[in-house]
Amino acid sequence: MIDAVVAGHLCVDIIPQIPPIADPSNFLAPGRLTETGGMVLSTGGSVSNTGLALHKLGMDVRLVARLGQDLIANLTREILRSHGERLIEQLTVGYGEPSSYTIVINPPGVDRTFLHCPGPNHTFGPEDISDELLDQARLFHLGYPPLMRRMYADSGETLSAIYRRAQERGVTTSLDMSMPDPTQASGKADWRAVLGATLPYVDVFVPSAEELMFMLWRERYDELNRAVGAADMLDALAPDDLACLAERAFELGSKILAIKLGHRGLYLRTASALADMGRGAPAHLDEWTSREMWMPCFQVQVVGTVGAGDCTIAGFLAGILHGQGPVAAATSATAVGACNVEAADATSGVRSWEETQARITGGWPRAAMALDAPGWRWESFPGVFFGPRDQR
Repeated sequence: MIDAVVAGHLCVDIIPQIPPIADPSNFLAPGRLTETGGMVLSTGGSVSNTGLALHKLGMDVRLVARLGQDLIANLTREILRSHGERLIEQLTVGYGEPSSYTIVINPPGVDRTFLHCPGPNHTFGPEDISDELLDQARLFHLGYPPLMRRMYADSGETLSAIYRRAQERGVTTSLDMSMPDPTQASGKADWRAVLGATLPYVDVFVPSAEELMFMLWRERYDELNRAVGAADMLDALAPDDLACLAERAFELGSKILAIKLGHRGLYLRTASALADMGRGAPAHLDEWTSREMWMPCFQVQVVGTVGAGDCTIAGFLAGILHGQGPVAAATSATAVGACNVEAADATSGVRSWEETQARITGGWPRAAMALDAPGWRWESFPGVFFGPRDQR
């Protein structure tokens, strides 16, 4: 039995090493030349980031994505093959299509910026995923539908079909998102319709707060964007904002919802009834029902934030596959995300499952975080805020 099939968006990340900058706000001024260091070259996208992180955490993983017919495709295969030959067995080819790449601009102390070519990610579809593979898997995870045109061009019918088939074959399902581009087709898509068609077949939904607001609460997203800007949006979010986002996701069929909050950690909310969640379902489902918690980050020296959310997801999914309860799985999620940001690229900072758990139990301190809101309570062990809607 395969632990996880990780499907969806795959690319090559080109990451220039940028030294500390005196004035980050002027870093990309027109006509300016900025000297950089060497280049980190790695695979990127949800398939690589979450898939390789799960692999490093000891899971048996298969990667499912489309590549083009060019040197970038060859490079992608070679990078992935270096982690394990079996990882690339299910990669397919988009004949005549250019492969996907991303230039990651990630100066110290500034949130990253991406220049991205989607390539054959736009043509990825159900035919790229075999029934035989699903029949062998405990968990099916797909990431970054907003960077994959077929996943949203038909109001979610194709994405929904993928998840419906996975669920019918007894697989536990997980879905990650990415930020739609407001100037492109993904930003104009009807994401409420897409998620409405898909979430009834998704067991674990793991978007970021910004992504979910853009898709399901656009007026609030625009309000915060005007008030504080995209870079400071997470700091402006209140617990009631997250509760409202969760309710909107539950209305569309969400079951286990883990909202990524960057440097503010992870918000976990679960439905009041959980059942029929497939072979990779959480152990002791009664412990997972009607939960609300906010898990702060662990203290680390941040080197880069590329792939931090994807690795956080990997930690959460690995926790579920290892039979952890909601508190322990959310702790594993923030721990793997913290390990990730200690390196410049997307996955080299991730440690083994055993090392990660030892670091947690060895007294790894949490980052300081205040949460002064009615009904929320802090418990120093296990280091989590429990919300007013938490059944325990």
